[in-house]
Amino acid sequence: MPGTRHSILVVEDEPVVAEVVERYLLREGREVHVVQDGLAALDAFAERNPDLIVLDLMLPGLDGIEVCRAVRAASQTPIIMLTARGEEADKLLGLDEGADDYLTKPFSPRELVARVAAVLRRTTGSVESRALRFEGLEIDGRTRVVEGAAGPITLTSREFDLLYHMAGHARQVFSREQLLDAIWGLEFTGDPSTVTVHMRRLRAKLEVDPSRPRHLKTVWGVGYKFEP
Repeated sequence: MPGTRHSILVVEDEPVVAEVVERYLLREGREVHVVQDGLAALDAFAERNPDLIVLDLMLPGLDGIEVCRAVRAASQTPIIMLTARGEEADKLLGLDEGADDYLTKPFSPRELVARVAAVLRRTTGSVESRALRFEGLEIDGRTRVVEGAAGPITLTSREFDLLYHMAGHARQVFSREQLLDAIWGLEFTGDPSTVTVHMRRLRAKLEVDPSRPRHLKTVWGVGYKFEP
């Protein structure tokens, strides 16, 4: 079934890959704009305000990490990063800079379409909408706004989903694999370290002392839990 007509910015300098990605996304009813380098990506982002960015890591001019960093400084627009590199460090670097998801080339266009749909579904049409309130913290599932004791806390879409899920099941212990299934979906084939990176970013934004977290606790040998 064709998807809602969300706008997708595709940043890819390999013409064949870009053409295939564009064709599959158009087939799903998306509005697609393709650019080939990092500077053009930032111009298109500012001009078009897309709902999601598919971003290659290796680009002429500004690379994908620099583009991701610049986008994150201005917006929480979801980013799915594409990389031809197999090194774990490159994937984790992209996630550390705020990417919501990643795919390693070569990838299935159908898998990319599924990832795009999953991210957009969570960021624009979350089923859960109640507000979760704790001492010094409010997480609103309808507006996707997080308020801490010092004011608003800016989260990426995946960071919000992770926090909302854990806070909605306070004190329940989740393994990294369970969180992958719940937040990234069964179609995600990435590494559980993805959860570790997002948890580290969440703690840095949420906790007064990330090394001694009040809310986002590690249960050694098992996983994580939210302590209200």
